[in-house]
Amino acid sequence: MTTMYIDQSLILQGIKVSSKEDALRLMATCMHEQGAVKASYIEAIIERENNYATGLPTKGVAVAIPHTDREHVIKKSLCVGVLEEPVDFVIMGESEQTVPVKLIFMLAMDENHAQLALLQKLMSVFQNEQILLSLANETHKETIISLLRDELDLTLEGGENT
Repeated sequence: MTTMYIDQSLILQGIKVSSKEDALRLMATCMHEQGAVKASYIEAIIERENNYATGLPTKGVAVAIPHTDREHVIKKSLCVGVLEEPVDFVIMGESEQTVPVKLIFMLAMDENHAQLALLQKLMSVFQNEQILLSLANETHKETIISLLRDELDLTLEGGENT
C-alpha cells in the first residue's frame, strides 16, 4: 500500500482549457498551492510532457499521466483533472499522433520505484472502461477519492473532506 497526498482540492472537475499546456499549468499550479510540489514543478511538467508524451488512447475516455522528476516534488501526490472538453495530448511513445484526453492523472512522486509501482496500478485502472467513465462523470469529489483509494490500493493523506 502506497501513502499519497490527495484531497478534494486536488480533484479538479469541469476544467475549461484550450490546450494541454493550459491544463498542465492549471493542475501543476494547484499542486504547488497545496504544498505538494515546488514552483519549479510547473514548468518542469510542461517541458517533460513536450519531450515524453503521456497521452493514452484508452477505452471510454482517453487519459494522460503527466509526471516529472522527483527533485520538483515536496510530497507524493496525485491530482486528477476532468476536462469539460477533451484536449489533444501526443500519444505515449509517438512523436506526433495525438489523442483527445478527458482525464488527466498528474503524478508527483518522490521515489522512482514508487512512481513505477503507481504507474502499474494506474494501467490496470486505465484498462477498465467502466472505472474511467465513472471517474469522468462523477460529480462528487469524495466518491472519486474513494474509488482511487480502492482501485490503487492507496493510503491517503490530507483527508477526504479537506
